[in-house]
Amino acid sequence: MKSILTALQEGRLIELPDTDKEKALRYLASIIEAVPDINPGDDVAESALARERSANTAIGRGWACPHVRSSGEGELLCAVGWSPCGIDYGATDGEKVRLLVMYYIPDSEKNAYLKELSSLARAIQKGQGMDNIKKLTALPQVRDELLNWISAAIDTSLPESKARMIKLEARQALAEAAAPPAAVLPLKELARIIPLYIVSVPGGRHMVLSQDRELVSALEKAALPEGVRNEMDAAGYKVLVRAKTPYQPDRILYDCLAVKL
Repeated sequence: MKSILTALQEGRLIELPDTDKEKALRYLASIIEAVPDINPGDDVAESALARERSANTAIGRGWACPHVRSSGEGELLCAVGWSPCGIDYGATDGEKVRLLVMYYIPDSEKNAYLKELSSLARAIQKGQGMDNIKKLTALPQVRDELLNWISAAIDTSLPESKARMIKLEARQALAEAAAPPAAVLPLKELARIIPLYIVSVPGGRHMVLSQDRELVSALEKAALPEGVRNEMDAAGYKVLVRAKTPYQPDRILYDCLAVKL
C-alpha cells in the first residue's frame, strides 16, 4: 500500500466538498493532475468518467476505486477522497460511498496496482473496515484509520520486526509533515491547480519554486506575509499550504497548491 502512504504524506487525502458523483471524481482527478510526474497528455478526469460510464467502480460497503490507465512508464499514484455524508454512487449494494481511492496506473505498474488493491481490500476486511469510516467526523481521524489499514497490510506481508519499523517510519513522516489543514477549494476554482514550493527566509523574503514561470514571477513580485498563511490570496492566485518543513538556519519550506483566480 505504498501509493496510499505516499498520498497521505503528500497531502492527497481530502474531504470532498460535494456529494455529486461526477464532481467528486473531477475533484480527485484534479489532485492527481497536479502531480508533476504524470503524463502531460493524460486527461485524468475525462478518463475516469469514461470508465465509470462503462463499469461502476464501487466495491460495495461504502467505498469505491475509480482508476485511470496511462501508457508507458511512471509511478503508481492515488488520491483519496472522504465524503462525510456519502455519495450516491450507484453501488450494487445501494450503500452511499464515503471513501473514494482514485488510482493513476501507468502500464508498467499494472501488477503493482492489483497487489495494492488486493492488500487494501484485505486490510478493510481485517478490521471493522468501513464501519469505522462511517463514524468519523474529521479528516485527521480518516488519516489515522487509513494508517491502521496500512499497518494491517504490512503485518500480513512482512516479518514482524520489519513491519513494526515501517509503521514507525510512516507515522513519524506524517507527524513531521503535519500542518494545520488547508481549506477545501470550491469546485469552480479547480480549473488550474499548480503545485509549488515557497521558501521563507528571515526578513520577510521568499523564493518561489514552480514549473509555471508566470506563477513564479507573480508571487515573487507580490508582498507575501512573513509568516505564510495556510490559505491566502496573492497576485491573482489563491495559495493553499499542504505542509511545511523547517530547515536551518531559520528557513521554512512550504509545500503548496496555487489556483489562478
